[in-house]
Amino acid sequence: MIIALAAVGAALATLVVTLLFQWIVHRSPEPDERLTKVVRDLESRMDDMVRELTGALEVSQLEGQRTRLLGELAGSIDLDEVLTRVLDAAGSIDGVDAALISLASQPGGQPIVASLGLSAEEAERQSVSGPLDGREARVITMSYDYSAEQVAADADAIRAGVAVPLPGEAAPLGFVTIFTRAAALTFSEEQVGELEELAMRAGPAIENARRFREARQLADLDALTSLHNRRYFHETLAREVARAHRYDRNLALIIFDLDDFKAINDRIGHLSGDGVLAEAAERVREVVRSADIACRVGGDEFAVILPESVLSDADQLYARLQKAVSTRPVGQAGPLTISAGVADLQPDDDAIAFFQRADHALYGAKERGKSQVVAASLLHPQPPSNMPPNIAPAPEDPPNLHSAG
Repeated sequence: MIIALAAVGAALATLVVTLLFQWIVHRSPEPDERLTKVVRDLESRMDDMVRELTGALEVSQLEGQRTRLLGELAGSIDLDEVLTRVLDAAGSIDGVDAALISLASQPGGQPIVASLGLSAEEAERQSVSGPLDGREARVITMSYDYSAEQVAADADAIRAGVAVPLPGEAAPLGFVTIFTRAAALTFSEEQVGELEELAMRAGPAIENARRFREARQLADLDALTSLHNRRYFHETLAREVARAHRYDRNLALIIFDLDDFKAINDRIGHLSGDGVLAEAAERVREVVRSADIACRVGGDEFAVILPESVLSDADQLYARLQKAVSTRPVGQAGPLTISAGVADLQPDDDAIAFFQRADHALYGAKERGKSQVVAASLLHPQPPSNMPPNIAPAPEDPPNLHSAG
């Protein structure tokens, strides 16, 4: 900012002097050639100063933007938002065309990769893991040379990159990397220093946000089965129902339980019964799709929300679930069977009615002899007294989402 103000002052001073000389030249009937040359030199200098002023203002704006982004890093505990702010700050460094954050995976988890200005394929290829011998490097520099044919095929390819570690309390969290697509550009020590400063500020913010996400995920899980718990199920079902109605999408639901589980508990004891539930939940995880949301809703009762799905999809899931628990022993209980109710979302369903239709279908499967699946009718039973109170009912007169026109 000081440089920009100095440039403004110099440009104004030059402008005043130039105007004064021009006035003298125009007032004189026979202007002196030397005077004319001085005026031209001053005009040239003023043009140079204007260019310097423009460059200084641009640099000042970028520095101000980066300072603002750095200051905002600690203002959020949402991991996605923190990563976005770090990427924006990295992208504001002069000469940067793309940026990447790669975070090492936690035990039992997946690595986290976030990028700016990179395609998904580029981000996967450019992920940095550090020196092969396990040592910690201060800076990792990368350069890429291509054949003439490759350059002709993709002139916008990544040409160079610089990665620095993101510091954590016990060990580095991962790396933040900047890239350029310019063929002749290499990052200077000053740019590397800016990236290191960003990493020092970003590391604690990312670590805090990551811990908050992990704590939130633990709060959403059932302690025994590690499936999503009842509260998460009802909140997510309400959200998915609203989304399906809004965008006229399909949504299916299956609710099932283990047949004769009370007798199993009485026979092998509650502790062994808990082991049966945990192993059954593991088999549920093995057969559901990645987009499906599997939950334990109480006791030996489970539910799976199936976005973008219809009754036939829920019926196929039931067949996979039945096979998973019946073809080999589950803990000390031996082979099991399950009964299930399935439902697909109707235009006037709210989350309560949708859940209750599938739940009543489950009772219907029990009454028909167990070990089978029953599809829900279109009746809308009253919500039970133990339904969580935070699920809002649908409007009294919802729009007919399937009407023509």
